[in-house]
Amino acid sequence: MSKTRIAFIGAGNMAASLIGGLRAQGLDASQIRASDPGAETRSRVQAEHGIEVFEDNALAIAGADVVVLAVKPQVMKAVCQALQPRLQEGQLIVSIAAGITCASLQAWLGARPVVRCMPNTPALLREGVSGLYATGEVSDTQRQQAEQLLSAVGTALWLDQEQQLDAVTAVSGSGPAYFFLLIEAMTAAGEKLGLPRETASQLTLQTALGAARMAVASDVDAAELRRRVTSPAGTTEAAIKSFQGNAFEAIVEQALQAAATRSAELAEQLGK
Repeated sequence: MSKTRIAFIGAGNMAASLIGGLRAQGLDASQIRASDPGAETRSRVQAEHGIEVFEDNALAIAGADVVVLAVKPQVMKAVCQALQPRLQEGQLIVSIAAGITCASLQAWLGARPVVRCMPNTPALLREGVSGLYATGEVSDTQRQQAEQLLSAVGTALWLDQEQQLDAVTAVSGSGPAYFFLLIEAMTAAGEKLGLPRETASQLTLQTALGAARMAVASDVDAAELRRRVTSPAGTTEAAIKSFQGNAFEAIVEQALQAAATRSAELAEQLGK
């Protein structure tokens, strides 16, 4: 990426986090440009990262090797169709917009190399994870560029089939909200058990953080970690039996299936 020139179309939170990650990895500000219709957004990104910003998308992409589409899915078609005549031969298109397929992007932009990505919100803290899928036009060098781009805000994982992005959306794209829901529920339950709300919240948050760090650092899977902390006839076993008695695993599976199904439906609707 040392000589790669990157243009961001849209400079919202996710784009800004990617820009920040790239700058933290040593990419020079002169290699990054961004466009956005909002004057306040442009000013903020320019002030924070020292990059050149534009209101006109066409000016931002001039001379870029990689064009990152970071606009809302609802406006993607109009943005792409306006951008299409101004794109240059060989530019890699990287889309981080949910629900817009590669086929739709190529219908609006032409048969160009496209990498479609599904990041998640922890990318804002550079703790994200992204699923990536590349069309056949993407070269090995461009795959490396896309991977390094998304790796600037966390982990980047390649997928063999584009439809797997629906599963990525269900697992990690929407996933932070599931953990937030569990944190809400555990905090409320702790309060009902007699703890002050602030204490219940701190206990829950630190437990979630510690458990995640243990899982990441461990050389065994989550099931084994669970078994190791579940003593026979103990308090943890009582709670786990209650979860499983209420079909916890089935509830999670049904929830993720609902998210994946909705992801596929949105792709169909937004790609027309």
